[in-house]
Amino acid sequence: VFTRIHSRRSVAKKHASVRCQANTPPIDAPTRSSSAIANSKSVAAVILGGGAGTRLYPLTKSRAKPAVPIGGAYRLIDVPMSNCLNSGISKVYILTQFNSASLNRHLARTYNFGNGIMYGGNGFVEVLAATQTPGQGGKEWFQGTADAVRQYCWLFNDVKNKDVEDVVILSGDHLYRMDYMKFVEAHRESDADISIGALPVEEDRASDFGLMKIDATGRITEFSEKPKGDKLQSMKVDTTVLGLSPGEAKAKPFIASMGIYVFKKKMLVKFLDEDYPQDNDFGGEIIPQAAQDGAKVQAYLFNDYWEDIGTIKSFFEANLNLAKDPPNFEFYNAEAPIYTSPRFLPPAKIERCHVKDAIISHGASLSDCSVEDAIVGLRSRVEKGCKIKKTMIIGADYYESEEKRKAIIASGGVPVGIGENTIIENAIIDKNARVGKNCVITNKDNIEDLQDEERGIFIRSGIVTILRNSTIPDGTVI
Repeated sequence: VFTRIHSRRSVAKKHASVRCQANTPPIDAPTRSSSAIANSKSVAAVILGGGAGTRLYPLTKSRAKPAVPIGGAYRLIDVPMSNCLNSGISKVYILTQFNSASLNRHLARTYNFGNGIMYGGNGFVEVLAATQTPGQGGKEWFQGTADAVRQYCWLFNDVKNKDVEDVVILSGDHLYRMDYMKFVEAHRESDADISIGALPVEEDRASDFGLMKIDATGRITEFSEKPKGDKLQSMKVDTTVLGLSPGEAKAKPFIASMGIYVFKKKMLVKFLDEDYPQDNDFGGEIIPQAAQDGAKVQAYLFNDYWEDIGTIKSFFEANLNLAKDPPNFEFYNAEAPIYTSPRFLPPAKIERCHVKDAIISHGASLSDCSVEDAIVGLRSRVEKGCKIKKTMIIGADYYESEEKRKAIIASGGVPVGIGENTIIENAIIDKNARVGKNCVITNKDNIEDLQDEERGIFIRSGIVTILRNSTIPDGTVI
């Protein structure tokens, strides 16, 4: 159970303050597209765990990027996994390479299909760890998105995938809700070799993306990676071709690649093993080259909320936006919920607090404090006199008893949570962090970047991160 609190009474009346959240997928999820169950045997999904997650460091210091917590109670991997389940896709592979222990544990607890009975005996979620393969420089790990899939290409010819016709390639660090079977159906109707999720974007954001040009049928004819100036202007297209209204098409004359793809299985294997065995990246190498060599590459419109949360700044902003009124994205949706691990925690406990535009997760305890524009995660503890603003508190893996907390304080230590009279703004407090009393964490000097891991402090893009399991002594000013 989590509590969502808004500042306006009218909104509070309209939305229940405590919402029950689905933690495990129902056997007959009502939102699967009409043809999803019939076609689920013929579709497999591959979720790419990504590289070392350097852009999200230090959150990826001891966890894989897809295992990074989001929204108070979820992990990034829950988004593509839930989209797969809600779409009726039950054959899922997850490719990982770095710090995958917590990711593996979360997947085992949350998406255990058992013998696959709920999907006619065909469902599975398999984590595929990186393996070394011989290369020019000796044995090498995954060299890119395509190379990661290439190393496990033999699986697509395995007996349990004999019925698979199409493979959906997904990223583990995007925030959105999508019916992948509609994507697959459009791919099949157009008889494309490759289909790419296409996001219409405005001119002021266009240069941040890899852009595509299309013809009158939606076939992709040109790619350009983060173009600027005249090159950017040359990438304008008529987005009414993809289904936008004339007004929307005028406001969003560019289409960006979302980094999600549908391949015909036989073509994916051919591209990886025969045509482009030296190319290691889908978006930058294999797909543009395949299009140039005559493969049919089609754009599929996705005109809804989508966010790449691969950097600390975008991750932080996307999280805080979840607490806005109304939010850009809701994790709970009766028709297509985002699932996560069942945790059996008590409801949040809030005593004499001022709380505005915040998400307070299960097991959290707040007392005599002020919380605004914030995410307060699982088992978080915020003591009296604290002022928390524009902050993400990821929470804790465990509780400390009152006796243990008193003993820690008596010995001069700092218990897990946020100590009394501490002020925190524009910060991320990672799991199990111990922040003492009377601290000020506001980046008052507006430092853009700082690495002080010995003290448990990391600043990136002006956002302060208190590292996982670190201790910030009483009276510290950051």
